[in-house]
Amino acid sequence: MERAKNQVRYQLFLPRPLSDRLEALASKPGASKSAILADAVTAWLNRRGTSDLEDRFAIRLDRLTHAISRIDRDSFVILETLALFIRFELAIQTPLAENDAAGRALGAKRFEAFVTQVGRQVATGRRTLGTAETDEVAR
Repeated sequence: MERAKNQVRYQLFLPRPLSDRLEALASKPGASKSAILADAVTAWLNRRGTSDLEDRFAIRLDRLTHAISRIDRDSFVILETLALFIRFELAIQTPLAENDAAGRALGAKRFEAFVTQVGRQVATGRRTLGTAETDEVAR
């Protein structure tokens, strides 16, 4: 009697092929039609819940996917630009002579200034490209 309090009886109609499969599965030791149907309904309802969650977050996930795609594209453009610039500079700049200490000192000083400027820009969050100042200078 305790079992009847926790369960609700349903009457349903199944197509003959599905009913035959259920009968075959329930004929195995330890299996029952009620348990098989309860498991099947639970699995189906769980899938529906997952679909609802996916529907709720799909728009946000799509936006994040597009943002990551833009970041990926921008990173590629930046790296390709840097690589081409370095290749160009190496192709047009003549190498320094082994005994050109003054040229090497000037190069080291320029490199140190460059690294300092990059650090300053990164620390302040300012961007060299795409700012109003850059646009004004370009005009």
